[in-house]
Amino acid sequence: MKKRVLIENLKSHMDTEVTIAGWVHSIRSQGKITFVLIRDRTGIAQAVSEDLELKNYDLRNETVVFVTGTVKEDSRAETGLELRLSGVTVLSRPEKALPIIVNDKAEFQKLELETILNNRVLSLRNPVRNLIFKLQAEIIDSFRTFLREQGFTEVTTPKIIASGTEGGTQLFTIDYFDRLAYLAQSPQFYKQMLVGAGYERVFEIGHVYRAEEHNTSRHLNEYISLDYEMGFIENEHDIMDMEEAFIVYLFNRVNETLSPVLKQYNQTLPVPDRIPRIPVKEACLILEKEYNKKLKTYDLDPEGEKLICEWAKKNHDTELLFLTEYPLTKRPVYTMPMEGNPDFTRSFDLLFRGLEITTGGQRIHGYRMLIDAFKSRGLDPEDFDYYIDTFAYGMPPHGGLGTGLERLTAQILGLTNVREASIFPRDRNRISP
Repeated sequence: MKKRVLIENLKSHMDTEVTIAGWVHSIRSQGKITFVLIRDRTGIAQAVSEDLELKNYDLRNETVVFVTGTVKEDSRAETGLELRLSGVTVLSRPEKALPIIVNDKAEFQKLELETILNNRVLSLRNPVRNLIFKLQAEIIDSFRTFLREQGFTEVTTPKIIASGTEGGTQLFTIDYFDRLAYLAQSPQFYKQMLVGAGYERVFEIGHVYRAEEHNTSRHLNEYISLDYEMGFIENEHDIMDMEEAFIVYLFNRVNETLSPVLKQYNQTLPVPDRIPRIPVKEACLILEKEYNKKLKTYDLDPEGEKLICEWAKKNHDTELLFLTEYPLTKRPVYTMPMEGNPDFTRSFDLLFRGLEITTGGQRIHGYRMLIDAFKSRGLDPEDFDYYIDTFAYGMPPHGGLGTGLERLTAQILGLTNVREASIFPRDRNRISP
């Protein structure tokens, strides 16, 4: 195989003959001169031919090629340089007509989301769409790097489980030999068990599954959750402190390393000094007073989330907001109730630009208290003995959270549908490609 130079490194090879590899992004002829844009994973380069008979190569858009030429400075090219062609090797040609246009930004923007997702591999060749998952990879690495620096151990937990982690019905069932099993809603039980196993601080980046019927712009049935759990906490504010520090770390890193991506999506990412924290009850009163929006329970609907973020932007100059102290009825069975007010919990959500991206809080760590909590929800503790027994042998006060990777990605880039931030989305109607 020919020694290859990546397009992003061409500037260090001025006046030198090199070989690049990639896809033909576009071809344009101007008299006897032909301009060919070549795209690889690092960018797009302009190749120019004056005497090489390109017609003999039957080049079309998305043809996979090796291209050899001399790197020359040219201020007229978008990158300030071009490749003077001396040879082309075709590796693979499209065998079918392209179902969508990859290289025309205006035409691509006209495509329906379903068309984009039905042709996912081609749509990801679009240079702007391709950037979504470069950013997502940066979020994943930031989460991992930050938490390791804070003394967390990365773990991987089972996705085939014997019972639900939240006591609900939103579970996908699977045939597991001679019995029924489920796909995990979250790694929650296992995170807590590993805190009790002595790791104290654990995190996981993994798939979770929710058998939810709704088909909206904010829901997926399979998504990636960024989870952590930490022991020896005082209360839920320790969990929020950790997430706040992570958000600052992440936003600084994205601004430093991926500002061109933000620019492509016309986004800025202000780094918060402090994320405000208000009880959800107070948020409901604000919505009623400021927006004449009355809620039947102390829980926000999608419109309420957008409005309270609008209020936070106006009054606190922030796009992030913690809502705390959710009602017990709105939180999972293992959530720690508030002392003196057990109808409310030591839990929280993090909202970002009008959308909930994180749910977390302090967990019950007392064995007897946990058994009572299961019974109060009409659940048989014996069905969860593999989990509850952990608490019989000494469990520190602990808590944690889960953040939806796709939602976080979508909100950073201003995407209107979370499916755009899922590389191969799974929703109510889609299980392919």
